[in-house]
Amino acid sequence: MTDDMLRAPAEVKYADELDWLESIDDGPKPFSWRLSPKMVRLFILGSERADGLDREVSQKWFGDRSFVERSIVTLASDRGLLLIGDPGTGKSWLAELLAAAISRNSTLVVQGTAGTTEDHIKYSWNVSMVIAKGQSRASMIPSPIMTAMERGVIGRFEELTRSTSDVQDALISILSEKYVSIPELDDDNIVFAQPGFSIIATANSRDRGVNDLSSALKRRFNFVRIPVVTNKRSEAEIVRFRTTELLRRHQIELDVPPNLLDILLQSFADLRTAAASATSDDEKLESALSTAEQIGVLEDAILHSTFFGDRTLRAQTLAGSLVGSLARRSPEDLAILNKYWHGVVEPRSKQDGGDWPAFLEGGREAIATLS
Repeated sequence: MTDDMLRAPAEVKYADELDWLESIDDGPKPFSWRLSPKMVRLFILGSERADGLDREVSQKWFGDRSFVERSIVTLASDRGLLLIGDPGTGKSWLAELLAAAISRNSTLVVQGTAGTTEDHIKYSWNVSMVIAKGQSRASMIPSPIMTAMERGVIGRFEELTRSTSDVQDALISILSEKYVSIPELDDDNIVFAQPGFSIIATANSRDRGVNDLSSALKRRFNFVRIPVVTNKRSEAEIVRFRTTELLRRHQIELDVPPNLLDILLQSFADLRTAAASATSDDEKLESALSTAEQIGVLEDAILHSTFFGDRTLRAQTLAGSLVGSLARRSPEDLAILNKYWHGVVEPRSKQDGGDWPAFLEGGREAIATLS
């Protein structure tokens, strides 16, 4: 079934694993949960030998287990969960995994934007049916959040701080009252949330000041802050995990040499250090330099090597992908990258050798092309 989808949701991608966990799960389950809290944690963080299971459960999210446990406990209460952090820290992926494990449905999603309206979190109308037969429950189009309420499952709200205050105010009512009124109808005009309903929202910490959350809305959420991954070992695990998925999805047989992965990780670490010591925004790359962006750089390099190379990932290609992905402003970002290449990559290529000289040359060529 996953072959028919460009990107299968977690409950489809890991359906076999979820079925097996559900079959052996004898723990207490809150409300209408498909798995117990312990099994939800196991599904997300993977199994260990001490668990004594008959099969291995893969690790799907890499981070502190306390973040996952706090998220699960929050969803077992009557409060919403707000995952907040920098771009690329895995907030949306964690939200999807939680919804998949708890409800076996992670697709009831509202995307917060400046154009998001109350209709997107409550309901709208099928105009042709209203004209033909009038307003009724049959002619109503429930939002993903209302559908989650009716089914007693998890609804998701992505980029909450990008939506306007009117939308946020409407969400306060849903989180506190746990029902939605439909004043256009005379009968059957209230949709009550069923046990098990909750909302997982995500917010980008870099969007502070865009549409700040009100104190009233903050009180309806438990906050879980997801930090940027700075541990090289953990970051390498995430990049390997995502890269393996990428190769499998594209049916590509290509090895990622460990030394090139080390160069990618070191380059991002160096650039983050430079950004932290910068005194103005003009001295910082526009990129958040997140783990997700590392994966994007590696994906670009792999696809370029597959379609336009000899199916071998080389340092020059990786360097070109890094420059092409991170140089978003001209000339500011190009100047920052040029300074990094001359001040850090060039000395390192002379000192360490290996693939660094080729990485140096590939980066120089890419910068010259874009300049």
